[in-house]
Amino acid sequence: MAREFTSVGVVGLGTMGAGIVEVFARNGIDVVAVEVSEAALDRGRANLTGSTDRAVARGKLAEADRDALLARVDFQVGLDALHSVDLVVEAVPERLDLKRRIFAELDRVCRPEAILATNTSSLSVTEVSVATGRPQQVVGIHFFNPAPVMKLVEVVRTVVTAADVVADVEALCARLGKVGVTIGDRAGFIANALLFGYLNHAVAMFESRYASREDIDAAMKLGGGLPMGPLALLDLIGLDTAYEILDTMYRRGGRDRRHAPVPLVRQMVTAGLLGRKSGQGFYTYEKPGSSKVVPDESTPQERPAAGDGARPVARVGVVGSGATAAGLVEVFAGAGYDVVQVAPGAEPLDGLAEVDLVVEAVAEDLGVKKELLASLDGVCKPGVVLATTTSSLPVIDIAMATGRPADVVGLHFSGPVPARPLVEIVQTIRTGEEATATARAVCATLGRTAVVCGDRAGFVVDALLLPYLNDAVKMLEAGYATVDDIDHAMKLGCGYPTGPFELLDAVGLDVALASQRALYRELRDPGFAPAPLLEHLVTAGYLGREAGRGFRDHTAR
Repeated sequence: MAREFTSVGVVGLGTMGAGIVEVFARNGIDVVAVEVSEAALDRGRANLTGSTDRAVARGKLAEADRDALLARVDFQVGLDALHSVDLVVEAVPERLDLKRRIFAELDRVCRPEAILATNTSSLSVTEVSVATGRPQQVVGIHFFNPAPVMKLVEVVRTVVTAADVVADVEALCARLGKVGVTIGDRAGFIANALLFGYLNHAVAMFESRYASREDIDAAMKLGGGLPMGPLALLDLIGLDTAYEILDTMYRRGGRDRRHAPVPLVRQMVTAGLLGRKSGQGFYTYEKPGSSKVVPDESTPQERPAAGDGARPVARVGVVGSGATAAGLVEVFAGAGYDVVQVAPGAEPLDGLAEVDLVVEAVAEDLGVKKELLASLDGVCKPGVVLATTTSSLPVIDIAMATGRPADVVGLHFSGPVPARPLVEIVQTIRTGEEATATARAVCATLGRTAVVCGDRAGFVVDALLLPYLNDAVKMLEAGYATVDDIDHAMKLGCGYPTGPFELLDAVGLDVALASQRALYRELRDPGFAPAPLLEHLVTAGYLGREAGRGFRDHTAR
């Protein structure tokens, strides 16, 4: 039988700590909420009352339930107030020396049988635990922000945490209505280890001026299906917090370059550009603490309705006979364009002689695409924009098969084409301004959001998404967590619509592997090398949902 926790203590009443207090009190547990001073205690009380008042205003909490919740909380200054609780959860800033001092004091104050827990998101639970004389009773209980809303709790056991302690905490998570995922003491645990590599990569993309902040964030929301763009999310988390988490994971996690903080992050922290909390980060906000973004010197200017130098397009040619080509025909025709579709090899290309834009959607094979573009060069009239829908091949290689590389762009529609609102416009170093402007204007007519990027492997979406998926495979391969636990962590802890393995099975493991290989060939960074497990599954024919088996067995569904 799991022990019954009747009273708990929470140390640190910032946004996270106050949220944890609310979670316990909402579920009928008495809470001793502790801060270091009266002023800090007042701020913590305000955090809690503000959160519960907002819940009442939104109809998520009845006034009587709010009053009962607040009545269960005993606000106190100093750790001595925790002498009789069953469990303490520490939620102070991510500084190992601070946490160790607190745990040493908790060891002195708390009853011998009390469980001591840390809400750390990146520090070693083991290093915290050895500051006490009871490391077997120390565990990580990592809530996600906002704690009352997010369903995931990572339960982190050390090599000496007692099995009954873990079982008691798992039962408590269930009582709180949370999904507990139990894992070992590894840098970043599950969610942060996967999330922050992706966020760090997005900063590197922005730092190199590969794409604008708006385009990076729009690409991942609209093309990746994520609830927030990476740069906006970093502003929400706080650049200082992100830097500490990345630096800790880099030092503790084998010095993986995916977690080495991009220099721009440190520079922004040094300059006080911490995100929403300071009023400025990657974006500028109405005031410190506000979520309202206001224009600044980096905000893009509205483009003229005429298309800013775009060539007129009335007729569109689509080359291809597969699902992508069919989707393109549907989208262009639905937007009022006259569309000519040609199936390569089965029909002559002469029907494209009078079109203003050609979009090819043939096999993802460089030789096939180059041969097609060379043929189009001899058929199409001057000034026609030639677009490739490639998702992984170098656009410049395709463009140079023609005598008009200035007229060649990439138009990567996120699939399925009719359903997804994003188009990545890929400029090569030879693409002319008129061709890019024409692509922008056409995308606007289609009702699509266009993001402009350079000709690099993966463009924006796949360059950020695929390494995250690859990292998840490496985590599974290392035996750190299961397929289900990793998917739960990213859906329930980060609000992602699908877990990484659900997504890989849907996309196709062979497709993901081919794109990851292209990224690795271009970047030559060991952190981007395809996970051996991914390669083995593809070799075995376990390609995902359509094949009946990938990371999960789909034959019985």
